[in-house]
Amino acid sequence: MLRTPNPTRPESIEQLLDSRLIAQISRLDLTSRKIFAGKLKGERRSKKRGESVEFADHRPYSTGDDLRHIDWNIYARLDMLFMKLFLEEEDLSLHIVLDCSESADCGEPNKFLFMQRLAMALGYIGLVNLNRVAVTTLGGAISSPAQAGEVSSEARRRGSSLPPSPPRAEGRGEGSPVPLASHAIRDLRGRRRTQDLSRFICALRPEGGSDFTEAAKRIALTRRGKGVMIVLSDFFMKEGYETGLRLLVGRGYDVFAMQIMSPQEIEPDITGDLRLRDVEDFDQAEVTITAPLLKKYKQTLAAYCGELREFCARREITNLSVRTDTPIETLILDYLRQRGLLR
Repeated sequence: MLRTPNPTRPESIEQLLDSRLIAQISRLDLTSRKIFAGKLKGERRSKKRGESVEFADHRPYSTGDDLRHIDWNIYARLDMLFMKLFLEEEDLSLHIVLDCSESADCGEPNKFLFMQRLAMALGYIGLVNLNRVAVTTLGGAISSPAQAGEVSSEARRRGSSLPPSPPRAEGRGEGSPVPLASHAIRDLRGRRRTQDLSRFICALRPEGGSDFTEAAKRIALTRRGKGVMIVLSDFFMKEGYETGLRLLVGRGYDVFAMQIMSPQEIEPDITGDLRLRDVEDFDQAEVTITAPLLKKYKQTLAAYCGELREFCARREITNLSVRTDTPIETLILDYLRQRGLLR
């Protein structure tokens, strides 16, 4: 797949999400196949009984119960002691893992821009519903020291994390090492943190490769709370995706693996004699594009995507394959609601 020439780079939330889409998604909320207990009081109803203001049920009084929760109206009528039970409200974490490797910067519409917009939309839904939101990248860089410093200082002040970007490799040719980076912003909560999230996402640039397994180890060790984890990637990883996804499953997280592909990857429109070079590790291959070769490519791609679906199904990971020419509003309002991520 050829890189996108002069790709569009968003600089603000308005370039990621238009006002009409924001109005539509403001009514949505994240959901999960399970109701999780968070560390902070939030908007998520738990099956546990707590001390919120919404009544749930009664139970008979037992010695040692808090007398403040006795229903004295029932006592006056029945001369029996019953305790009032209330629904406990707890928060749900949203952790977005965003593929920022250089191979994401291709296709028309551009894969990386599509993933940026989707990550911003999902993060916005989480923030307006008072969920705890985090974004971690696979590879990538920050666009400029000034912009990185702005996000980093704000992140540190509010308890988030944003490691500095590694320097770009000079004279990158065959065999040149490509730095692998990982950036993160964590513990965002509330509508007022929307600009923090948009600055972080807009500052990201696809660069180099990504070690999915190593990144998944760091995410698994540092993630907080319980909730939903969404991995946005094409999953075209030479080292494989299996170990990384295994590390992300469990510890109270529902994992959604969203495979983002451009139309040109699904239906290649290239012909002739070509010398192809991998933008991440610079492997080269000379090929002659023929009709039988294209047919074989499509069969191989379909088999690869089928293996990913089967792998995810066996581990209760929700898998969704998305083309970048899918309208964001259709994906969010229709597909993701049907798959149980949003309501």
